[in-house]
Amino acid sequence: MKGIVTIGRATTPDEAAALQAAGVDAIVASGFEAGGHRGSFLRAAEDSLTGTFSLVPQIADMVNVPVIAAGGIADARGVIAALTLGAEGVQIGTVFLACEESGTSLLHRQALRHKKAGHTALTRGFTGRLARGIHNRLMEELNQVGTAILPYPLQRGLVRNLATAAEAAGRSDLLPLWAGQSANVSTCTDVLAFLTSLVEEVSEIARPVMQWGAARRKRKFVNKEKKRTECPISLTKL
Repeated sequence: MKGIVTIGRATTPDEAAALQAAGVDAIVASGFEAGGHRGSFLRAAEDSLTGTFSLVPQIADMVNVPVIAAGGIADARGVIAALTLGAEGVQIGTVFLACEESGTSLLHRQALRHKKAGHTALTRGFTGRLARGIHNRLMEELNQVGTAILPYPLQRGLVRNLATAAEAAGRSDLLPLWAGQSANVSTCTDVLAFLTSLVEEVSEIARPVMQWGAARRKRKFVNKEKKRTECPISLTKL
């Protein structure tokens, strides 16, 4: 054993069960609110659209490894909600795209801070794989019925060429603007300031939530062991 920690991403409870069976050390419960791509692998991405705060408790009740919540989490309220539902950690993405340190273009950061950032949608038009971004003219054109979309990653290369010219022209309406559904929740411009504020706010509220969650998980595992002892014939179904 090399001591390598492996983390799998699940967009459905069935995927979480498959990941645990494969021996991963932790599972990311990725809700459909997330920006960019998600890692659906048992069914088509369009058929794996469960929301984060529905997905997290289902997976937390099913698996015996830590669950990390992802998708639509942008502030302390989202973190605490995820911990309450059984997650032991969270992933935050879109919030950081709006920060100066992210490496995103100025047009992208401005779009994330605009009120229209709350209008996101799913498309295969940006890369050839289903992904979420801010609704704009580019997405609208690519999502029209009958529009031919190249397979991934060919479509991505095609759109990247367009995006280079669009950015030079200051046309954010023709850029692939990756964003999750909580883009409007955060006003992050500086990573350190955001993280400092987030940790302070979560720390004030989350301790009893985390203690409650830990006790609940302990009861869950004890109950599972009890069921295994009482009903050995159904081991394969637990």
